[in-house]
This record gives sequence, C-alpha cells and structure tokens, in this order.
Amino acid sequence: MPFASEKTRLLGRLSLILVVGFLTTSIASYLVSRNSIRSNIAEQALPLTADNVYSEIQRDILQPVVVSSLMAQDTFLRDWLLHGERDTAQIERYLQEIRLKYGAVSSFLVSERTRRYYYGGGILKVVQQDNPVDKWYFRVRALNAPYETNVDYDLANRNTMTVFINYRVVDYNGRFLGATGIGLTLDAVSRLIDKYQQQFRRRIYFVDPQGTIVLAGKSMRDTRGSILNQPGIDEIAGQILNRTKVPSSLEYQRDGSMVLVNSRFIPELGWYLVVEQDEREAMRPINQVFLLNLTVSIAISLLVVTITLFAVNRYQRRLERLATIDALTGFLNRQAFESVFGKMIAQAARARQPFSAILFDIDLFKRINDTYGHLKGDEVIRTIAKLAAANVRAGDVIARWGGEEFFVMLPNCTQQQAVRVAEQLRHAISTYDFTLDQSSQPITVSAGAAQYGSEETTDAFFARVDQALYQAKAQGRNVTVAV
Repeated sequence: MPFASEKTRLLGRLSLILVVGFLTTSIASYLVSRNSIRSNIAEQALPLTADNVYSEIQRDILQPVVVSSLMAQDTFLRDWLLHGERDTAQIERYLQEIRLKYGAVSSFLVSERTRRYYYGGGILKVVQQDNPVDKWYFRVRALNAPYETNVDYDLANRNTMTVFINYRVVDYNGRFLGATGIGLTLDAVSRLIDKYQQQFRRRIYFVDPQGTIVLAGKSMRDTRGSILNQPGIDEIAGQILNRTKVPSSLEYQRDGSMVLVNSRFIPELGWYLVVEQDEREAMRPINQVFLLNLTVSIAISLLVVTITLFAVNRYQRRLERLATIDALTGFLNRQAFESVFGKMIAQAARARQPFSAILFDIDLFKRINDTYGHLKGDEVIRTIAKLAAANVRAGDVIARWGGEEFFVMLPNCTQQQAVRVAEQLRHAISTYDFTLDQSSQPITVSAGAAQYGSEETTDAFFARVDQALYQAKAQGRNVTVAV
C-alpha cells in the first residue's frame, strides 16, 4: 500500500511536471509565435503588400498622370492653341483618340484664351469664373505644381463621379495656355481597389492630406468621412498624414483587436495609400494550433511548428525573390530597380563619374502577340533579354521597366558611349533570327539614351530618357535617339 501510494505520488508529480511543462511550452510557443507573426506582418507582409499595391497603382491608376503629362507637352496640342484654335475637328479627333487609346472615360482641353471646354464630342461649354462647377479650372490656373488630382462630376459623361488628372498646359516660354487631362470613373477605381483587397486580403484605401477617405473599395462602403474622426485610427491619423514618401508602420486598437497599418504618401496622386490588417484574422491559425497543442504530444507539436516554420520561411524567400526579380527575364523588376538606381547614382556622384541610361522598347510588340500568341511573345522577350545581357558591359545593370520595355543603367559611361552600347544592342536584335515564320518582319527595338545631369532630379532624368524613346518611335522605330 505505501508502495502504491508512493507510485501514485510519483505519477502525480510526473504528470504535473509534464502538464506544467507542456502548458508552459505551449503558452510560451503561442506568445512567441504571436509576436513573431505580428512582427512579420508589421515589418514584412504589410510593407510588401503596400509595395505590390503601389506597383499595381502605377500600372492601373497612375497611368492617367503619365498620359495627361504627355498631352500637356504634346507640340500638336500647344501649337493648336497658339495658332488660334482654328479647326476644332482636329482637337476633337485628338481627344477622342486619347480616350480610346488609353481606355479613359473622359479626355478634355480647356483653352485659357477662349475658356472653351473641348472634349471628344466637340465644345462642351465655356468655363466661367463665377460658376462653382468651373472652380477647378481657375484653381489649376493658379497652381504652382504642374497638375492636380481631383474627384469631381464629369459633365461630358452624365455627371459621373470621376477621378480627373488636371494638367497645366504652358507654351514654350512657360505662359499658361490652358488645362488638359483624362479621367477614370470612381466606380472603375473602386473596382481596382476591390481587386487589390481580394488579391492581398488587406483593407486598402486612399486618404487626402486633410484626412478624408477619398477612395475605397465597395467592401468599405460604410467607412467614409475623415480618419481624424474615426475611433482608434484617429490616434495615429497625424502620423499617417506626414507628407513623406517613406512608408510608416503603425498600429491601433479597433473593437478589442490590434490593427496593423502601413501608409505612404503618393505624390503623383497627392493622396496617402493606407493598407490595414486586423491581427485577429492573422492570429486565428495560431490560436487553433495553441488549442491543438493542449491535446497532442510535444513531439507532434514540435513537428507541426517545424513544418510551419519551414513553409513560412520558404514562402517568405519566394515572396522576397518575386518582389525583386522579374520571373520572365531574370532581370530586376521595377520595384528593385528604384533601390539599385538610387545607389548607382550616389556611387557615381561620389566617384565623380558620368552615369548614363538606355530605355529601349520592342517595336510593334502587340502585333507579335496578336499574330503568334502570348507564349511566343514571352519567348521573344526572353530572347531579347539574353541578347541585351550579352551586348552590354559587365558592370551594367538591366531592369524590366514594363511589359516590353527595358531600362539599362550604365555606370561610368558618357552619353556618347551609351549611344554606342544602344546601337550595338539594337543591331544585335534586328539581325537575330527569331524563327517566327518565313514571312515575318525582323523584330526590332527603339532606344532612347541620356546622361544623368549632376543637378538633375531623377524624375527629370526619367522624363528625358522616356522622351528620347518617344522620339525614336516617332522617327520610324529601330533607331536610337539621345537627348
């Protein structure tokens, strides 16, 4: 009997040690996992989502900014205004073509001389300073910046709420000639945001500098007004509205749960991009694992944690690679390019060496896709990527700039040398046999080259290189233009 009692006590102690040890391990594991997931969301997942969304925005939402800029600098449009607006059919065709080509809901031009509002269907009206509907024009007229982003009713499209890019048009001496631009319907932009939210499983919306939520998806239909007045986020609203392009990682409490926030200012839109994730959804799997750990052995728990960590690390490594490398060509993607470009510019400045760049584009690439299919088009892009890598210098860096555009960074290279590199690359591509079919035309590229100016901004440099490529296209393609 004493032996049985001692055995019971021993088993009780062992059971207690195992239970306490297992509970301690499980709770500690839960707390560590929770903090790790929270840290991973705040430091990696949310910033990565914000970067991906920003890349998507550049393609889907910021395109009107680029198109409006091209319209404002178009010599045809400026000359037409300067020559007295004689043939309105010309500007109607121009605006109609812009709208159709870029899939915009609206394209417009307002003349400062006549105050006429032109669109693809003709003259819509004459803007007047005392008309509240026209106050946007006189606001743009007084702008110091080249353009503004504005949400307003589109009179040419049944008063549909539209996101307008209002761009100032000036003559060759900087005198104000009028305003031009295009617009996207608010519904179209909301659908894009819904697509981002579904794709990235985050709350995504845009806030203006005053804190008003100006754009959000349909899933956030009830979340309107200003973040300055909404419980929880109002405590960090001032940190969000910081006028800096550097992303901010923040958090606040909502309905008893921690919400992690990543925000950044997008100067092209003049708005803040806000990406949120409720911690509860991210923590649900770890809570389930915690409950499971209370009923299974330590070995199974360790195995589950090991497999989970292995899967998370593998997925994380894959995401990191996808975030920097273009899968089709193996070159840097647009996001990674921005970091590398800045470092190369700084290095060139420290070494007092010239820095040049080439932007080249596959001519008539859409025709290749339409004629031979997208798989053949991808094969052409891969082949051109290999030819480009073989025809630049060892220290040069190539990034995939867009669908069929490539950006070559040339350290310690003058503009004259950059032109030679571009010509060598262009000749290698134009003489290569892509084996499409016997009747196919040679595949060619157009290139623009420029040398970075010591006092030049990166935006101005990109604009010059892009303008050089635009001129190469205008000169008949398969040429190199330097500016």
